[in-house]
Amino acid sequence: MRIAELAGLRQFTVRDGARPPAPPPGWVQVQVRYAGICGSDIHYFSEGGVGPAKCSYPQILGHEPTGLITQLGPGVSGWQVGDPVLCEPAIYCYHCEFCLSGRHNVCSNIRFMSTPVEPGYFRDLVNVPAINLMAPPKGVGLAEAVLFEPLAIVLHSMTFAAPSLGDTALVYGAGPIGLLTVAVLKMSGVGRIWCVDPVAHRRDMARTLGADVVFDPSETDVVKTILHDTGQRGVDIAIDCATPDPALGCDTINECIRAARNAGRVIITGIPGVLSYPLDIHALRVKELYFYTVRRSNHETAAGVRLLEQYPALLGPVVTHQRPVEQINDTFLMVEHYQDRVGKAVVSF
Repeated sequence: MRIAELAGLRQFTVRDGARPPAPPPGWVQVQVRYAGICGSDIHYFSEGGVGPAKCSYPQILGHEPTGLITQLGPGVSGWQVGDPVLCEPAIYCYHCEFCLSGRHNVCSNIRFMSTPVEPGYFRDLVNVPAINLMAPPKGVGLAEAVLFEPLAIVLHSMTFAAPSLGDTALVYGAGPIGLLTVAVLKMSGVGRIWCVDPVAHRRDMARTLGADVVFDPSETDVVKTILHDTGQRGVDIAIDCATPDPALGCDTINECIRAARNAGRVIITGIPGVLSYPLDIHALRVKELYFYTVRRSNHETAAGVRLLEQYPALLGPVVTHQRPVEQINDTFLMVEHYQDRVGKAVVSF
């Protein structure tokens, strides 16, 4: 069986490995067909970690998988060998304080597949708890269906953004998460959306997904433009899906704070590559902003699947590239450097 391992900084190797054992009770074995490349995967690939979680080489990434069931463990019902499935990558304990209160995404004992201690889905076969499976959206290919995972994250962010009819919103970053954020905000009735990204083809995609105004932050003062366009009021919602290192001159979190109206909502969906981030605490305080961070998703996957079924022509084209696992290193480099008009890239098996 093929296993794609991150062996070092910007260095994948694809090797032949042993098949996993038969799935235990309550689990199934899945043949991975497609797995999307996430921004957190790029952090591991190009920076050697995600915040405090440093790579432990060799490491198996990949947490946006679709595939086919190949084997059922004892006691599994409701599924058959050959069924196509989506695989939720987070394994919860279901008995900690947070699971019992319904906050599974912050489970005290969470096991997230695609981290240094939990191998992910960039391999042919994976054993998965049956409770983590969901049927794919009808009428959507398994390659496009990998969007279930980032779309669930976006829908979770909306519980904090709380968009209302006619609201105004700023979205920083037009990668896959940013693009899906733009689309969901527009579906929610937001009246005007500004989207900021330095990459021209990503701005074009954001416009297609529903952004009313797009601009390059290297050519435009984002905060000044937003305040001008809103009569110095600011936007109701500011969402940062980019969070680059502010030392690089892109202080996106603070620009979201400064662009938000008094008592507005600021949501940090992106994952900063830095361990700490200096905030404009007085702008945050004086405006009495609602400031939220996002930890993946929490029971929004089913809603994401329904959206993919309802809007396949709008959301599906976010997936722009499919590449075989043998080309995984070049595919990661393409995504890292925004080459070939890439949106969401998918690794196929």
